[in-house]
Amino acid sequence: MDTRDLHELTAAYALDALGADDAEAYEAHLAQCARCRDELASLAEPAAALAWAAGPATPPPALRGRILEAAAAERTNVVPLRRPWLLRATAAAAAVAACTAVGLGIWAGSLLDSLHKARSSTLADARAVEILADPASRRIRVRGARGTVAVDATGQAALVVQHLPAAPAGKTYEAWVIPPGGSPKPAGTFHGGGTTTVVRLQKSVPKGSTVAATVERAGGVGAPTQAPVFSARA
Repeated sequence: MDTRDLHELTAAYALDALGADDAEAYEAHLAQCARCRDELASLAEPAAALAWAAGPATPPPALRGRILEAAAAERTNVVPLRRPWLLRATAAAAAVAACTAVGLGIWAGSLLDSLHKARSSTLADARAVEILADPASRRIRVRGARGTVAVDATGQAALVVQHLPAAPAGKTYEAWVIPPGGSPKPAGTFHGGGTTTVVRLQKSVPKGSTVAATVERAGGVGAPTQAPVFSARA
């Protein structure tokens, strides 16, 4: 794997969703790359914010203690950063973010566990994570699936769906943005099948638009041919 490829693994590493070989290669690269260390530190809070994609549930009593223990112990043996205070601050920020989610009635535990285990999940690029983490982003609940669409101030959007079944053989999910009074515009394809699917939409989402997804032939189509499997009115 060349250096360019390793640079592109930062978002996946922040979610702890790399396979063992990729994680080992990335950690070796991280020790030599200040750019990736800075980018990784900046993604700690956005990664924790993905917990907002989980649906509301009553957290178990022991969850708070488990989160704090995990935040304190997480990857303490990875790469000794030149700025130890940054590592401590990052762990503290992640713990605070997770405990805040519990206080608001969001059970972050199931999502955090799934991000650790789901090696085949569709992962967001760094920009999608930023959109999801931006407190100014509008969040719209998906109908027909367990998920959320986040739209930032510029209209860029990211879609999060949990437990989306894999598309059938020879098929793909295709996202659509339907502006008010307009026709559907293709906004990207994705396969599903992971615990958590995160998609950065390839079209901007004006206010009042509908975001939808259909099952289409592999590679996608120019206009939807099937009824939506889920949608969200932005």
